[in-house]
Amino acid sequence: MILVWMISILLIGGVACWLVAQRNQLACKWTALVAVIAAFLLPIIWYIQHTPAVGAGNNWLIDYQVKWIPAYGIGFHLAMDGLGFIMILLTSLLGVLAVLCSWNEIREKTGFFFFNLLWTLAGIGGVFVAMDLFLFYFFWEVMLVPMYFLIAIWGDFNRRYAAYKFFIFTQTGGLLMLLSILALYFIHGQQHSGNYTFDYFALLNTTLGNGATARWIMLGFLIAFVIKLPMVPLHSWLPDAHSEAPTAGSLILAGLLLKTGAYGIIRFVLPLFPDASASIAWWAMLLGVVGIVYGALLAYAQTDLKRLIAYTSVSHMGFVLLGVFAFRQMALQGVVMQLLTHGVSTGALFVLAGMLKERLHTRDINQMGGLWTAMPRMGALAMVFVMASLGLPMLGNFVAEFLILLGAFEVSPVLAVIASAGLVLSALYSLRIMQKVFYGQIQTITAPPADVSPREWIIMASLTIAIVFLGLYPQPVFDIVSGVVQQVARL
Repeated sequence: MILVWMISILLIGGVACWLVAQRNQLACKWTALVAVIAAFLLPIIWYIQHTPAVGAGNNWLIDYQVKWIPAYGIGFHLAMDGLGFIMILLTSLLGVLAVLCSWNEIREKTGFFFFNLLWTLAGIGGVFVAMDLFLFYFFWEVMLVPMYFLIAIWGDFNRRYAAYKFFIFTQTGGLLMLLSILALYFIHGQQHSGNYTFDYFALLNTTLGNGATARWIMLGFLIAFVIKLPMVPLHSWLPDAHSEAPTAGSLILAGLLLKTGAYGIIRFVLPLFPDASASIAWWAMLLGVVGIVYGALLAYAQTDLKRLIAYTSVSHMGFVLLGVFAFRQMALQGVVMQLLTHGVSTGALFVLAGMLKERLHTRDINQMGGLWTAMPRMGALAMVFVMASLGLPMLGNFVAEFLILLGAFEVSPVLAVIASAGLVLSALYSLRIMQKVFYGQIQTITAPPADVSPREWIIMASLTIAIVFLGLYPQPVFDIVSGVVQQVARL
């Protein structure tokens, strides 16, 4: 019931925010904050009280199942293993910080904003724990619609265009996935004497092989997930959505929504279609490497700070695709680390971009410069996360990318070497952020902008502690997901 309560608190909290805001805006904000903290403390406290033995990541820590629509084989099945717990942990951290980011930024339709924010988080949390494919698709759509409203209503100048583009891309992928889910459902029923079900564990027993049918069904899932990841050339929605979304929206997009695509590949594509996945592995790794280099080059060419950071996500998620389809335990450990560290470091950069936009009323880095003098604390924080983005040792991103490259080198040395060049390019765009924004010639500013506020300190300190901890002591993450990684690597 822990997972049911987690999702229910967020859904009910979102409705409560909408109702409370009509009378008291401050009470609405506190309602959202309390709901997010309470929802995600539940599985974390449960995990602390029931800490499994080291290496038991393959065991399902929580498994809750009740009948929902038994006539059609649909059940309300929620379960959490080591990978699910790690993703819930990331969701809990970024969810709380997203509420804090919106505390002063959102001044219009506050109740509806927090309603959409909490429902997006509920959908994301549901995606990470749903073990019935019908239920999984339901949560996949739940997180899509409120995110559309977050961009379309509270975004920047081109918010409607960005929201439409985001919706069309992700909905197209979702519909392809729905067709594949239905195909899998009917094939399983025919193979098992009319036992039609959407249950994940039952569908794992479906015999598909490596024929054309298996490849087409697998592609339906894979396209939906790589659109969210995103993979080049299906990435064009991401820079617009990131640059136009409010700060909390960018944080959730970069830190969580992209991770649902990677999670879907690890949880569904590889286990359900091992042979079909292996047949396209080299091509998927190649597209991952293309994304690494292409995203880094485009990031360096941007003058809009949020678009620059958005393209770094394309580059970093290329490492995820490279590592997943290497089918090596070391690379998959690096992928899980990349999901965590990218969510923290890139999320922090978007928060910093939001802070600068709030103070300077521009995202153009050519109109910034010399800001370290006026905002030394913000400059120091930016330096930490810029260094994390370029893969500096002792910060989490280095561990992730190093493991992915080592694992990929066993499979394709050429692709691993080319991907390593992406690290050089990441240094170029990362240092360009610092040079253009905080160093260089001081631009004409009517009044010196304020440095980091106490509320912003809480946000950035949390992210700084997380990225340093992951860089210095990643072993707990490896222990938690070891069972899942071993199982996927053996496919």
